[in-house]
Amino acid sequence: MTLVNQQIQLASRPQGEPGADNFRLVELPVPALADGQVLVKNHYLSLDPYMRGRMNDGKSYAQPQPLDTVMIGGTVGEVVDSRHPGFVPGDKVVGMGGWQLYTVVDAAQPGLLRKVDTTHVPLSAYLGAVGMPGVTAWYGLTQIIAPKAGETVVVSAASGAVGSAVGQLAKARGCRVVGIAGGADKCGYVVDELGFDACVDYKAQPDAQALLAALQTAAPAGVDGYFENVGGAILDAVMAQMNAFGRIAFCGMISGYNGEPIPMRAPQLILTQRLKLQGFIVSEHMQLWPEALKELGTAVATGRLKYRESVAQGLAAAPEAFLGLLKGRNFGKQLVRLA
Repeated sequence: MTLVNQQIQLASRPQGEPGADNFRLVELPVPALADGQVLVKNHYLSLDPYMRGRMNDGKSYAQPQPLDTVMIGGTVGEVVDSRHPGFVPGDKVVGMGGWQLYTVVDAAQPGLLRKVDTTHVPLSAYLGAVGMPGVTAWYGLTQIIAPKAGETVVVSAASGAVGSAVGQLAKARGCRVVGIAGGADKCGYVVDELGFDACVDYKAQPDAQALLAALQTAAPAGVDGYFENVGGAILDAVMAQMNAFGRIAFCGMISGYNGEPIPMRAPQLILTQRLKLQGFIVSEHMQLWPEALKELGTAVATGRLKYRESVAQGLAAAPEAFLGLLKGRNFGKQLVRLA
């Protein structure tokens, strides 16, 4: 009997804020495998903010998502059929399977599919704390911010998959860690469960001056390192509190993902505070992934790196879950359970 695959394709490019009508759910037969190919049944799909940029047809660090093709996305799952000697049915694997139930992978191409051990690390964690988000946190913190014990590190979107890992990794290196998040529940989580020293609830601040005052209270000695996920008014507030020779790792600018301008209020601070600002794309640093994954996997397996997941049920729920992610409705890593 021929297996039937379901996938969500990009049907149209959004003009401003995306909507569910930009996506299309289709059914297709699963093709027969050729030599060297592996069939994976995807168990979880990762939803990430970078996908919003790929929906646009504009210049960026990566090619736009083609229309009428399956949406890009990281997946974990199980090999159900294989014509490659390196994989057998039952292997648990991580790859870029996309928004679909089944993926045919050319396993002969290096890096497309990686076997993972679920003995001590849950399968879903390979899309979060022990996956791309975790490595993103590790790289921006260790390679750009490079904090020293006793320094203050601030991270925005602190309860998310990347931000929560940044804070815990910084605490393990002896830093004072301040999160910025939206809502009392998220701030309570990063302080009480993740061990941050303080958290600023930006939603509770009526204006930019109040936001800065709250940050000054949380980081009275100033800020030495900042992990940026948001941009806009939050970046302005942190820059105003940066110490001389501070370092800012630019990971995301979600406040402008729908085309809104993101002005910087006081760029002169880059000069007067002698700041280092550096953007990065984690997929361009694959040579460091093994080192990062070793630390992250050990920390998760031993319970020293905690994480939280928001899980939508079923492939059809992916578009709404993704739109919610862009509005901060998720709590922790946003996943879709497919099997």
